[in-house]
Amino acid sequence: MSIVYLSFDRFPSPKGAATHIDAFVRALGGHFGNVTLITIPSEAASLALRDSPAPHHPRLLVRHPVAVNSRASEWQADGVTHHSFEAPGTQFFERVLSFRSQIWMWWQQHFGRKQNRLPIVHFRSIFEGYPIARHKSRFCRQLVFEVNGLPSIELKYRYPNCADDRELLRKLIHQEQVCLDAADLVLTVSQVNAEHLQDRGVPRDRIRVIPNGVDANMFTYRAPPLVNPAARNQDRPLRILYSGTMSSWQGVGLAIEAVASYLRDRPAQLTLIGHARPYQRRDLLQHAWQLGVQNSVEILDPVSRTTLADLHHQADVILAPLTHNDRNTVQGCCPLKVLEAMSSGTPLVASDLPVVRELATADSEAILVRPGSAKAIKDGLLRLADEPNLAQRLSVAARQRVEQYFTWHRAQTSLTNAYDSLLSVCSANSATRLSNASSRAPSTSE
Repeated sequence: MSIVYLSFDRFPSPKGAATHIDAFVRALGGHFGNVTLITIPSEAASLALRDSPAPHHPRLLVRHPVAVNSRASEWQADGVTHHSFEAPGTQFFERVLSFRSQIWMWWQQHFGRKQNRLPIVHFRSIFEGYPIARHKSRFCRQLVFEVNGLPSIELKYRYPNCADDRELLRKLIHQEQVCLDAADLVLTVSQVNAEHLQDRGVPRDRIRVIPNGVDANMFTYRAPPLVNPAARNQDRPLRILYSGTMSSWQGVGLAIEAVASYLRDRPAQLTLIGHARPYQRRDLLQHAWQLGVQNSVEILDPVSRTTLADLHHQADVILAPLTHNDRNTVQGCCPLKVLEAMSSGTPLVASDLPVVRELATADSEAILVRPGSAKAIKDGLLRLADEPNLAQRLSVAARQRVEQYFTWHRAQTSLTNAYDSLLSVCSANSATRLSNASSRAPSTSE
């Protein structure tokens, strides 16, 4: 069986999306074999590609698709062939159209102009999936749409100038709906996401909720530093870690405000790790400077998962200060930072939102605080610093919950089971059609 998995994401990458892709594609490759993964190149591979000359298509004015072969030192998986297509363009939608064009040309090269239908095409967003969904009968028998986020909700957080563009919003919603209506299986990461998809008209029996997982062998358990009485010395800075993008919906500004409030009473050091656009980094550093805590806040570039796991163990507490907005409460999400903190054993202070409560119970596996409140975050930090047994209790319970419910192995098994169910329904429908066709055929004795 052949499967094509499409994603308008950089891969491999330290970002959570790439971690998710890695786990899912490895599962499909190991279970079915013959999986083709098509993504945007990693940053390093993209730079190498730009340094090499490439011809231009005279009509489309985009580069011909150039496969960036996955090097063994970068990424590889059994049963998977990886192609990376650069998506050139100065504007976001130029890059989207370029990527779509290259997928089309690649398809023509590999399957011919007759467009032989594949068993399954799997995609993660409308940016690569809309042309496939629109012409599903040409491309595949079954279509899998993996909804981790919808651009009609998310794009304004990445490009604030899009927020008031009603025509763009209308087009995004239309393309999302085409993809949702065409999909035979819709995968998503939380019950909040699933409820939103049902509100968009997707039948519940076509939705499968598969939460994110965590590699428990990479984010190994270690008792938190606060268990050590020496770490409770009030002259020692409380080491606070945030990892993830610096988007506004993540609440990173609140983390800085909470640390500024905490510093009025005790020392602390906040480390922010993740992708930040230049304006985001500038705004966050300016926010810290305005609050007078610039010496207690550092922003680091994304790091590898293994390095991030080490940094978890060096931290006293991890923050997930998600804000109360449509991205987190209407669409939904499944924050990897929450699961990785729980796996590592480092105590977690997170916003009390439904998507977080699906992963951790308040005062059992994490301290959950009022969303949007720097004071509530500060109070959570003080609880950890002042209650000797709290850090250890949260740490042990969180690790146990991850091992039971949120490993990537469990997510991978759920994925292959969903595929098997989809294929069995497809086979049953095919058998029914053949049987009906046979019963309608004229008898040779007539």
